[in-house]
Amino acid sequence: METTFSAIKADVGSVAGHHVVPEELEESAISVLEEAKGKDIFDYFVTHCGDDLELIITHDKGEDSEEVYEIAWNAFLKATEKAKELGLYGAGQDLLSDAFSGNIKGMGPGIAEMEFKERKSNPVFTFMMDKTEPGAFNLPMYKIFADPFNTAGLVLDPNMHSGFVFEVWDIKESKKINFYCPNDLYDMLALIGAKSRYVIKRVYPKEDNPKATSQEPAAVISTEKLSHIAGEYVGKDDPVAVVRGQSGLPAAGEILEPFTHPELVSGWMKGSHNGPLMPVPVEDATPTRFDGPPRAICLGFQVKDGMLIGPVDSFADPAFDKTREKAHQVSDYMRAHGPFEPHRLPEEEMEYTTLPDVMEKINHRFEDMD
Repeated sequence: METTFSAIKADVGSVAGHHVVPEELEESAISVLEEAKGKDIFDYFVTHCGDDLELIITHDKGEDSEEVYEIAWNAFLKATEKAKELGLYGAGQDLLSDAFSGNIKGMGPGIAEMEFKERKSNPVFTFMMDKTEPGAFNLPMYKIFADPFNTAGLVLDPNMHSGFVFEVWDIKESKKINFYCPNDLYDMLALIGAKSRYVIKRVYPKEDNPKATSQEPAAVISTEKLSHIAGEYVGKDDPVAVVRGQSGLPAAGEILEPFTHPELVSGWMKGSHNGPLMPVPVEDATPTRFDGPPRAICLGFQVKDGMLIGPVDSFADPAFDKTREKAHQVSDYMRAHGPFEPHRLPEEEMEYTTLPDVMEKINHRFEDMD
């Protein structure tokens, strides 16, 4: 059967700053999804990563379904109502309108979804990040699908030997390009290292992979840029990603392995600082130190007949303890820089933060030099 797996997130309110979504908001969203279950959707799961409410929905409506998007929108609206009732911080922050217009893309929420034909076994991993941007997935996705030092299957599994296709978006110029790896690997790396502009959107198995189904992605990442939509800082993009595994695709351990390195990502306080990405269990996705450091959670599901089995809280494994400790050490080092780069983002990336307001205040004091 054909199943669509949709991960949709929005910041609609949190307790005591940009820290955590309270249970009351999750319960509000659940009430909407529960009413739709068995009618317009197969199954759902609701969770949070920091101050972002996360909806995981399975259905048979395909990508860009107006019906499914309206359900998600209504879930966010109901949670927003509860947030306003409780006087929570940033109530409805990611909803740029009070009315649903048929598509929530460009309306604030972040979306990662894929349609695929179910196999005998369908492991699906949902990654959710807080206090960072979609480009934070560039390095992990490169490692999962193109780095043989991370993914042994690229060397040992004949079904993966031909590599993968990376769809990369230039989110500033609204263009995209496909890289066929490993052939195009160096060309791709020349771009995706600039993670605030060039973002991996999808990864596909090459069609000569014996177990590949044409146009079925192995991974998809949300790329909505709130700063570009709203024209001002209204929160970092806090992306989500969906990755399928096994049977001609990377194994579960290969999908998780890149997160043992707490890479430096953009975001953190006011979306204006670089900091380490810390993989944590859901219960620890409460970024409070300088509103951070940036967090990542991962929930692993099995999908069978459109229903969700699980999840497994993948980063709850103590094998990630050393990664978390290293992230603490990197946080100490970066914080010691205070308002100086490289802790603060370079000037060209501060355009959509609150810094322009400061510059406007002092611009009249500049004088020409002789």
